[in-house]
Order: sequence, then C-alpha cells, then structure tokens
Amino acid sequence: MAYHGPSYGLSRECQMKSQAKFDIVRAREACDWVESVTGLTLDWPTSDGLVDQLAFGHALKDGVALCTLMNTLLPKAVPRISTMKAPFKQRENLELFLKGCESYGLKSQDLFQVNDLYENKNLYMVVDCLFALGGLAQKRSFDGPVIGVKVAMENRRNFSKDKLKESQKIIGLQYGSNKGASQSGMTAYGTGRQIIPGEAQKIVSTDSHKIIGLQSGSNKGASQAGMTPYGAPRQIIPDECVKNNKQNRERSSLPHSVEDVSHDSLGSHDEDSASSAVDEDSYSQSSVTEQEIGIVDSGDYER
Repeated sequence: MAYHGPSYGLSRECQMKSQAKFDIVRAREACDWVESVTGLTLDWPTSDGLVDQLAFGHALKDGVALCTLMNTLLPKAVPRISTMKAPFKQRENLELFLKGCESYGLKSQDLFQVNDLYENKNLYMVVDCLFALGGLAQKRSFDGPVIGVKVAMENRRNFSKDKLKESQKIIGLQYGSNKGASQSGMTAYGTGRQIIPGEAQKIVSTDSHKIIGLQSGSNKGASQAGMTPYGAPRQIIPDECVKNNKQNRERSSLPHSVEDVSHDSLGSHDEDSASSAVDEDSYSQSSVTEQEIGIVDSGDYER
C-alpha cells in the first residue's frame, strides 16, 4: 500500500468523518461472523486482536477470507482465490469478492470500493457491506451463523382498476389534513371579492342592509346628513343659518324708524337719548343673532 502522507484541508475533514463513522463493536461482530462461517482465523497485526480500524483493515485487505466467505454462501462465486502477497493479487481478490456479492443479489449501494479497504479510506463501508450480506444470506435461507437484519421478502399485491381509482379520492396523511374543508362555493381566482354570495343575497332582506355589522366597526350613531357633497367649497355658515342671519339683520334695522320723530319737537338731548336707545337695541339684537347662530372662534358651528 502506498504511503500518501498526512491529509490537510478537505481531505483531512473527509478522513475525520470516515473515522468517526467506524464502529468498533459492529466491526468485531462482522469479523466474528466471517471466522465462524469460513472456519479461518484472521491475521491480526498484533496479538491483541481487533483494537482499532487499522487492525480491521489489515485482517481483510488480502481478500482471502472474504472470497472464502463468498464461496461458502454461493458456491463457485469466486473461481480462483490467490494467496500471493502481491498488491495486485490482493486487489484482484477484492474485486472478485465484490462481483460475487453482485451475483448473489446484493445492491450496488451496499458495496464498497477496493481502495476503501485496501488503503483504509472508508472502512465503515466494509462493515456495512458485511452486515448487508448477512441479511441477504438470511433471506436466501442460509443455515449457518447469521448477522444483521433479514431482508424482507417481496409481497406483491394486485389491485383492480376500480380499487386503484378509489385510492385517488383519498388525501394521504403525508399531505396533511383539511379537517373536512372544501372549496365548494368559492369564487374563481381573479374575480372581485363577494361579501355575500349570489344565493345568499336572495334570502337576505333589504332591512338587513341598513345594519352595520360589528365586524365593520361602529360609528356611534353618527351620519352624514347635512354634509356638503364632495368637491363643494367649504361653508362656514350653513344655508339655514344664513337665512336666520338675514332675518335677524332685518329685525335689527327696525329701530331706524325713529327717524319719523321730528327733530324740531326734540332737543339735542332727546336726539342723543334716542340714538343711544337705537344703538342698545341693535346691539341686543345682534348679540341674540350670534347666540342663535352659535358661531365660535374656531369657525365651527352647532347644528
């Protein structure tokens, strides 16, 4: 095996993730299964046996134990097993083992690459491959030691066309639940909003249109009666107040009839008293007019 030196950057990160996925317990279980099925004793680098993933790779990298395992499960799956220590012969054994797994029925995603085992890159994939092979052996009724989970048997069901059409009417739970809601009576997309549908308008009486629902808010009994139409100039004094104002002005002009009194019969003192009386009367009439109109400083008025 070539020495690649230490890894850095992304290669180092991938190596650390691969090492983290390796489970020593599952690896020991896989090695015990290989030894019990083949009857061979794996060649460990030390007398301590399986201590880490490097020892696991050293015991299986020559491919002899794996090819023997494949021939036990499927006779003549590997026609010739090489016992030479040459690297290309060991790689050849691993390639023959992988081809035998495919012919046995193992899926391609459960296999590993030759470099994953020979160069100790992804040893966890070798463990997963052995567990998948043990589960497939149980499916094929292998009477020896077992490992992993048995692969389920195919149970094909044939339904009629009517039965399949009924299944299309049911909304699966993976799509969520609408709690019995439907889109019946909804308007099409793009149409204007309809507060009351057409059928409901026939039932609703005309008196109901005079009532403002609480969801629309409350105007506290206010109305737009007496307001000027939109666009009209502002009227500080309404029309009715203008009429009352004109009438009050006419009333205030009545004291000027004092002119009928002759100036000859009255002295200068009487003229002054008469004019003062006229001013007081007109002032009282004008003050009454302002109270009736209800003009305030802000320009507002009382209705």
